[in-house]
Amino acid sequence: MTLVRWEPVRELSSLQQEMNRLFNGFFDAPRATNGGSRFLPAMDLVETDDQFILRADLPGLREEDVKIELEDNVLTISGERKSEQEERKEGYYRLERSFGNFTRTLTLPEGVAAEGITATFDRGVLEVKIAKPEQRKPHRVTIGVGGKTTVEGTES
Repeated sequence: MTLVRWEPVRELSSLQQEMNRLFNGFFDAPRATNGGSRFLPAMDLVETDDQFILRADLPGLREEDVKIELEDNVLTISGERKSEQEERKEGYYRLERSFGNFTRTLTLPEGVAAEGITATFDRGVLEVKIAKPEQRKPHRVTIGVGGKTTVEGTES
């Protein structure tokens, strides 16, 4: 059996993230507009040892149709998928593909540098790599006694 240390602050953060996801999903639900529904791309977020990798499905878009911004630790991906409706006078057809403006946001951990973010776009999949911030290491303070400073076992 593995013992896992309980960290209540992390649990609260996790709860807050889930509540944000719930409310974002509720308010971002596709709504019918002009015969189609609002486009909301699917995203995956994967964590590795040294980075986060975000992948978003953006079929039918080009890299110039997508904008990525970082402000106050919030990464925003936005763009527009345009409607390609055709005019028909006889019969009817079915329009299931969604289109329109979209915005997806992701709150990043403190300390993420904009220089550590790269993006590629291949076959309708946007991949954003976000370097994790370096962990702060404790600073060792030397203690002086009687005017002498001791540093790692030596006197000066």
